[in-house]
Amino acid sequence: MNICMQISEAVQKGKKDVNVLVQQALDEGLSPKTILDEGLLAAMDIIGEKFKNNEIYVPEMLIAARAMGIGTAVLKPHLTEAGVGSIGKVALGTVKGDLHDIGKNLVRMMLEGKGIEVVDLGVDVSAERFIEAYENEGVGIIACSALLTTTMGEMKRVVDLLVEKGYRDKVKVMVGGAPITDSYCKSIGADYYTADAASAADVAKKVLLGA
Repeated sequence: MNICMQISEAVQKGKKDVNVLVQQALDEGLSPKTILDEGLLAAMDIIGEKFKNNEIYVPEMLIAARAMGIGTAVLKPHLTEAGVGSIGKVALGTVKGDLHDIGKNLVRMMLEGKGIEVVDLGVDVSAERFIEAYENEGVGIIACSALLTTTMGEMKRVVDLLVEKGYRDKVKVMVGGAPITDSYCKSIGADYYTADAASAADVAKKVLLGA
């Protein structure tokens, strides 16, 4: 088994010593991009598919994402040196009035697992803060999460404020969370709804790559 496959296996199993394997791959002369694509990101692709197919659940995803983070920490300075950037940027947050963050955190991990830079705004995020993230961070997607029916309306405020500021055609809006549906997404003028974190990451990648 080559070193990239070993890295992928280690991430999938949530092994904390993935950093040792990443360093070994660097020492063997593999390019940081190869290690990222064929080791770390390949692992998260597999994890995402298994999650979508109900072969694994949230705990396994969290363990794998943590292992990927350990591996990425070793790789990051080398990626910067090699000029390997992210494929794009997403502003992510749970909307105003809602303090739930498990779903949001899962989405963040899966986005990062696709090579996407995430501006994590946290929870209880106002429409204005989402817009500021677009203005200041140059994100291509604003992703809003809500777990309460009482806070769903905040998603519409985000879309409305984008329209008001003249930004609506410059940034895509993704929505998700337990009470959200595709028809609700369409009714408020958002662009994309996905039912789970892995699907959200797949869609975001396609959007950012212009596919």
